[in-house]
Formats: sequence, C-alpha cells, structure tokens
Amino acid sequence: MQGSLPHGGKLVNRLLTGEAREEALVRARTLKQVALNRTSVSDLEMIAIGAMSPLTGFMNREDYLSVVREMRLADGTVWPLPITLPVNEDTADYIHEGEEIALIDGSVNIDDGQGRLLGVMRVSDKFSYDKTLEAAEVYKTTDTAHPGVARLMQQTGVYLGGEIWLLNRPSHFDFIEFRKDPLETRRLFQQRGWKTVVGFQTRNPIHRAHEYIQKCAMEMVDGLLLHPLVGETKKDDIPAELRMKSYQVLLRDYYPEDRVVLSVFPAAMRYAGPREAIFHALCRKNYGCTHFIVGRDHAGIGSYYGTYDAQKIFHEFQPEEIGITPLCFEHSFFCRKCDAIVTTKTCPHDRQFHVVLSGTQVRAMLANGEAPPPEFTRPEVAAVLIQAMGGRAVQSMDDFCSSMEDKVFHKN
Repeated sequence: MQGSLPHGGKLVNRLLTGEAREEALVRARTLKQVALNRTSVSDLEMIAIGAMSPLTGFMNREDYLSVVREMRLADGTVWPLPITLPVNEDTADYIHEGEEIALIDGSVNIDDGQGRLLGVMRVSDKFSYDKTLEAAEVYKTTDTAHPGVARLMQQTGVYLGGEIWLLNRPSHFDFIEFRKDPLETRRLFQQRGWKTVVGFQTRNPIHRAHEYIQKCAMEMVDGLLLHPLVGETKKDDIPAELRMKSYQVLLRDYYPEDRVVLSVFPAAMRYAGPREAIFHALCRKNYGCTHFIVGRDHAGIGSYYGTYDAQKIFHEFQPEEIGITPLCFEHSFFCRKCDAIVTTKTCPHDRQFHVVLSGTQVRAMLANGEAPPPEFTRPEVAAVLIQAMGGRAVQSMDDFCSSMEDKVFHKN
C-alpha cells in the first residue's frame, strides 16, 4: 500500500481562519451557548482538524442510529463509534433545528466567569436516544462498572446534531511540540519519504513487549507513528505527563531517530474494545498511517471483551472499506531459555522459563526505589516510574502494572 487516503477520500478541515473567523466571532456573541464537557471538547477538536474524517460535525439521528446498529454512517461508510453532543432537556427546549449556536468549553472558565468560546454549530437535528441500546451495542454491556457505560448513563437525554466550525482551539499547555494535526503528520511523512507508516496506540508507558511489537512492525514499514492518547481517560489511568516522559527516554536510547515520530493523539478514551480498535485505526489512517498495530484486548477493560475480539472485528469489513492494514500481534513474554521476548508462536519452552512478576511485586519494587528487571522494562523507563511513585502516583500505577503482568509475562 503506497500512501493512505483519509477515510472517506478527503481530509476534513473545519478550522475557520481570516475574515470568515472574525465574522463568526462577532456573530457568536449573539448566539445561544452550549457548554461542552471534556469528551465533547476533544471530539470537537478531532472533527475540526480532520482526525475524524469524514465527519464534519456531531452526528444527526440517522447517522447515529446507523452507527450504533450497523457500525456505518447512513451513507454506508464504515464508522464504529457514535460521535454525539449531549445536552440536557432544558437546553434542548430553547434550541431550534436550523439555528446556529456557540460552543463553549464548559470545563475551563475565564475571568468573566463564562466558558471559553471554541466554535459554532448549525443545529440540523435534536433527538432523544436509548442509553441502554447504545450501551449494549457499542460497549457490549450495560454494566455501569464499565467506565464508558458509566459516562453514557450519566449523560443528559438529548443529542444535538450538526456541522461545526472551530474558531479557537481548546487551551493546551502541555506537549505543545508534540501536537501535530493530521495535515502536519502527513506532510512530515512525505518529507521523510515514508510511503508506509505504522501507527501505535497507547495509554500506558511502553514496556518491553510493546517495544518488541513496534520493532517487529518497523521491519515491515518505512516509519513508526508513536501516538499516545492524551485526551480524557478514567481517573486511575497513568497521567499523560508521566507516560510522555517514559516515551521520550525510550526513544532517545533505543529507537532510530529518523524512523519514529512521537505525536500526541487528543482523543478521549471510550474503552469500547473492538469498536474502538476500528476507530483508532481509522483515525490513524487520517493521520497518514498505512498500517496499525492491534494487540490483544485493544482498548478493552476488565473482562468485557474477548482477548482477540479487537482483532477479529476487522474481518467483519472488506479491507478496502477500512483502508488501513491491521497488524495483529500475539501475547508476548520474556523467556529465559530463549533469552528474548517471544510469543507462544515462537517459544517452545515450558512456563518455568517464563519471567513472572505480579503487579503487587512491581509496585512494591518501584515504591522502594528498586528497578524491576530489565526483562520487564528498560532501566531508563523504570527510573521515570520510580521518580513518580508515591501518593496518588501509586494508585495510578495499578493499570500499568496489571497491563505489564497480563501482556508482557505469561501468567500461571
């Protein structure tokens, strides 16, 4: 595959500039305002920069129902997740279809007490929806212990649909040099002469098994887009700042500089398992990737999805409908006999040779200032994690340690 067209064939750009922006800013002062939560702010930016191409706004009823039931937009284009703007009933009552509204960042206040203006939206549709149906179809569960279901059930009961224009980017004070829009990554890949690029999604520090998978993939392509998610996640996930530090030290010492691009992915995490794996792949296609790494239990949480469901879902579509090649990897672990990170496909040895560390053991090591063995994680990454241990950081390490135990080492 040479190069990668955006999903739908064209990279969406909903960023207003120049005179059109100035006119919209003046107009927005007189418009009714709708405050967006953090997930909606993230979705708004992702739509505007083309990361969610071919979407040009929040979904109307027809697209929403088609996506929930069929994983396709109303025109048949593959799209796995509903991208919607929830509002409460009182707000919905005074907003009319056909009306233009101002979109405000409800999570950030400025000096006058009002939310920061982000964009405008032409409301084409407003509709109620069935939360139970959406949960069952998208998340495959209605259990509110699932963070995606919990967020859905806490939402208000009306969606607004319509095309958007972004006037002001959300306020970002972190990872400025790593915030590259799809247009920028595509230009960068072209400048480097990369015709094939593999994307890697992560919300945890990279451990040795991740490194193994990435480098296997790099043997097949021209370059790697290391693309950590920095949008809304659940509270006990490892902070993005800590994750970014671990990526930087790892790339500095163990990756060829001219074959890797580190850029942040501003999406919110849904924990939707198989559907979110498709979503992550399509978004990376928009960023210019031709290939995408799909590991076991991609975007999953707990036991809500089968181990390989996120890989199997790609077979439900024709390859040309997805337009990006999934690279599916097996569970990997360190084998002392092989003296390498391997998988059950490549290692013939008994479990006695497989390195096994529990999450509890790793947390205790880090809390005591002791680095886990290098078979577990690179010393430079361990140093970053050790420095972060203590207080709230200890709690946020739980998912990482569980991930390491489950994905890197063979469990008894």
